[in-house]
Amino acid sequence: MIPAFLAVYIMQPFAELHINQLIAAAVFGAAAITDALDGYLARKLKLVTNFGKLVDPLADKLLVCSALVAFAASGRLPAWAVIIMISREFYISGLRQLALEQNLVLAATGGAKFKTIVQVVMVIFVMLPIHTLATRPITWVLIAVSIISSVWTAFDYTWKNRGIFVGDSK
Repeated sequence: MIPAFLAVYIMQPFAELHINQLIAAAVFGAAAITDALDGYLARKLKLVTNFGKLVDPLADKLLVCSALVAFAASGRLPAWAVIIMISREFYISGLRQLALEQNLVLAATGGAKFKTIVQVVMVIFVMLPIHTLATRPITWVLIAVSIISSVWTAFDYTWKNRGIFVGDSK
């Protein structure tokens, strides 16, 4: 759904009416909901696999990062904020790769799931053409919480998995 989201987001014919932003928000929301539903069903039906633990967070990252890059390119988010959030994603992906080389799979933590939820909500708020004086503060709070939770979870993953750096996976 990422290509569909991006195609609708950058569509120009309806830009003046903001219809493309509403459709893009709906496509993004549908992608996020189906991803969450997939994870829920996998856990509920006891179909959790190491492959799923590895790929599901990657799908989350690709979805959110594609929106962040589009926002930076269109001026909706400051590039520095996007760089912080995407840098965290690359770092955690590298940490997961390092763990995988030691036959470990790092599943998403509660903090990382919270970060993803906040980022999904933030992306939808940034996309919607509802930026009045009343909603703008909510959007900036969501952006700030997204940045803080990105940095916090990077430190959290590092601390909880510090043994991976020295080859001691305990």
